[in-house]
Amino acid sequence: MIDIEPYHLDLARPLSTARGEIEEREGFLVRIEYADQVGLGEAAPLPGWTESLDACREALKYAPELARDEDWGVALGETSAPAARHALALALADARAKLNNTPLYRYLGNERLVRRVPVNATVGDADAETTARRVTEAVENGFECVKIKVGARSVAEDTDRLRRVREVVGDEVALRADANGAWDREQAEQALEAVEPLDLEYVEQPMPAEEVAAHAGLRNGGNEVPIALDESLAERPVTDLLAAEAADYLVLKPMALGGPDRARNVARQARQAGVTPVLSTTVDGVVARTAAVHVAAAIPEIPACGLATADWLADDLGPDPAPVADGRIEVPQDKGLGVDLGDE
Repeated sequence: MIDIEPYHLDLARPLSTARGEIEEREGFLVRIEYADQVGLGEAAPLPGWTESLDACREALKYAPELARDEDWGVALGETSAPAARHALALALADARAKLNNTPLYRYLGNERLVRRVPVNATVGDADAETTARRVTEAVENGFECVKIKVGARSVAEDTDRLRRVREVVGDEVALRADANGAWDREQAEQALEAVEPLDLEYVEQPMPAEEVAAHAGLRNGGNEVPIALDESLAERPVTDLLAAEAADYLVLKPMALGGPDRARNVARQARQAGVTPVLSTTVDGVVARTAAVHVAAAIPEIPACGLATADWLADDLGPDPAPVADGRIEVPQDKGLGVDLGDE
């Protein structure tokens, strides 16, 4: 049995990025019955990271037919639409973890108990004083790491914003800057030189996703600011990015990678190459967001992750089993995913 239910969620406030504003999320809830257990999955496509909504819908319709003719392993292998595959792989993993009577993060390979995972706050584009105020509020709420969206303004303006934040919060707070690929090579070099005294943890996706060689040159050109890649993972295989030595960090979005299983595998590959994995979401509903929490909990010594995104949604698909407090997110300990939508 498989059930596919469309949903629409409004954001509580627009999320400003260099790609524009995100105001809503649309996707599909998926329920799969597997060995007398019902597993939950979610597909929340976001163009630029995944397939379109229509392509996701078509992939979700086709995969069950293939599974009936072959099996779910073949269906997952044949599903090339990452958000659709995420929903299917998550629903199957949820059901299998329930069968094993274990939380999803343990099913994904971590045998130790993990109760909480560190998370970062995210602050969108705004002028310097507003940005500093928002970061200060996040720190007062217990966050020890804050990611600031840059790239929608000039390099000089963004540098002023980051400098003002550092002046206000001091040296103990970890700061990240996310350009979402907004800069060309010259702008990226200017930005990294300008922010080097600010001791940023990293600058995320300074140049467009396809510019892998340029990122490698930027990283190995004497720059001391660590580089993280995010959107590049939607453009190129992780093996290409690691072979090019293009990043110090990889930001892994299970939705964009095609499922929690793939995100966990990419994290292993990154660690083996000396690159640090960070988990994030595409501002998803509670099902996919909680799955990302489990993936983060399955990775030992994970740094602060971009999982504190529930408050970006005006409403959600159901109760949140992974609340954030003091800069950390709770990891559900119930069997499986730990999300109850009231229909089981």
